[in-house]
Amino acid sequence: MIITNSRVLGPPLLSSRPLNSLSILPNPRDFHFFPDFAILGCSVEMINLLFLPIFAEMALILFLLFKTPLRKLVIMGLDRVKRGSGPMIVKTVLGTVFVVLISSLYSMMKIQKRSIDASAVNPTDQVLMAKHLLEASLMGFSIFLALMIDRLHHYIRELRILRKSIESVKKQNRGSEDGKSGGLEEIKALEEEMAALRVKINQLETECETKTEEAKAAEANAVALKKQSEGFLLEYDRLLEDNQNLQNQLHSIDRSNSKNM
Repeated sequence: MIITNSRVLGPPLLSSRPLNSLSILPNPRDFHFFPDFAILGCSVEMINLLFLPIFAEMALILFLLFKTPLRKLVIMGLDRVKRGSGPMIVKTVLGTVFVVLISSLYSMMKIQKRSIDASAVNPTDQVLMAKHLLEASLMGFSIFLALMIDRLHHYIRELRILRKSIESVKKQNRGSEDGKSGGLEEIKALEEEMAALRVKINQLETECETKTEEAKAAEANAVALKKQSEGFLLEYDRLLEDNQNLQNQLHSIDRSNSKNM
């Protein structure tokens, strides 16, 4: 294929036609005569397809950023995607897009090297370079948005868990405060009971002191009575001896009288 300033000379079956100033692309019906332009026509459909996931990812990011009724549905959908075989499918798709991105970058490097070697600017190479650059930009932007969606979903879940933990801690603190107030009332009641028990203890101590004094007095009386009983016993023994002596004397007198008679 030979490109001039005014005409594109192709195979014999393709009639030469002048190019306008706004486009260097031939008629799409003639793409089968121009392989590079055929590839470019297919890439246009691919670029259109790349815009769809980008717009969808941007919409998901907006739903995640702002608190709307659709936010819960989006989060539930992402939760389901991250379960089972969902992560493997997403990784496979992202890996495929990344491979295509690398392929586009490699094609750009080849085109740039070819233009440097040819030391001339080829319009077809420029178009292909722009096409690969646009594809690479769209795929990279799509991967970046997918990573943003993943991180936003992760941080929203972490924020929910943190809020639940904070609420549970607040409930525990409220319960502990209520327990403290109830504990203060119980402490006051226990202090009152302790004061009453102290009064009772003092009363019992005084009663115990009086009882001990009475016991000491009774013990002293018992000791005195014991001593008195011991004196009585001694006196009784002495009287028994005196009585025995008197009886002996009487017997002796009776015997003496009986002998005299």
